Amino acid sequence: MPELPEVETIRRDLAPLVTGRTITGVEVDPGTLPLLAGVPIETLRANLVGRTIRSLGRRGKYLLFELDDGRWFAAHLRMTGRLVWRERGAPPEPYERAVIELDDGHDLRWSDLRKFGTWRLHASAEEVTAKLGPEPIDAGLTEAQFRRVLEGRRAPVKAVLLDQRRFAGLGNIYVDEALYAAGVRPDTPAGDLSRAAMGRLYRACREVLERGIAHRGASFRDYVDGQGNEGRQHMFVQVFRRTGKPCYACGTPIARSIVGGRATHYCPRCQRPARRPRRAGEEARRAG
Repeated sequence: MPELPEVETIRRDLAPLVTGRTITGVEVDPGTLPLLAGVPIETLRANLVGRTIRSLGRRGKYLLFELDDGRWFAAHLRMTGRLVWRERGAPPEPYERAVIELDDGHDLRWSDLRKFGTWRLHASAEEVTAKLGPEPIDAGLTEAQFRRVLEGRRAPVKAVLLDQRRFAGLGNIYVDEALYAAGVRPDTPAGDLSRAAMGRLYRACREVLERGIAHRGASFRDYVDGQGNEGRQHMFVQVFRRTGKPCYACGTPIARSIVGGRATHYCPRCQRPARRPRRAGEEARRAG
């Protein structure tokens, strides 16, 4: 699934190409339309055709097209979605489901093998962003704020990091990588982490996302950038999808388990279970 680095790479590719362009046509495969847009094609065209794209932003895993009538067109790639810029006469993309035609003779081509992606029109960007937590790469997110999200929670730390209401943009790839970099076992209850471990994880989440952006995303299978090219981050992963291969740090075979319903990869030696912090009452009893 495309995560923050992949969606940000697409945004950076497409923003200079679509900003200021007017939408002249919209075509959607009839079998895809109910899942993709949830409205009849006539409604979709009435909302988009003739609108000029003022800007292209992103929050979490959402691409946010600002339209000239004050509304926002939000696209979410979900598991297998792609959005690429092509000349009007270019051959169809693999699994192409929809096309947004622009006034300069180019298209935005939407491909989606599994057809889980979504297009939605919103009156404001806040309708999308209000339900999302801060991004780990937000300049204003402090370590103390990060810790407060984790403290007291009994859910596995991986599940908390994947919850977009807590932190926006993290997905399975980058959570596994961040937990490895921080030396935190994925199934550890979030509230059992020490302050030091939370600090390492705070820094690791930021670092792995920034590294993913620098490598233009991870192309394990479906992801391509806005020009249709693969990223390189999959060449640099430490644990994700490396089951049975030796850990680069200690040589222990990478393990795979299910945490929070998601396939999870970790090093059993480098990411040992955390010791639950002792409460004040427990310390007093031991001292007595």
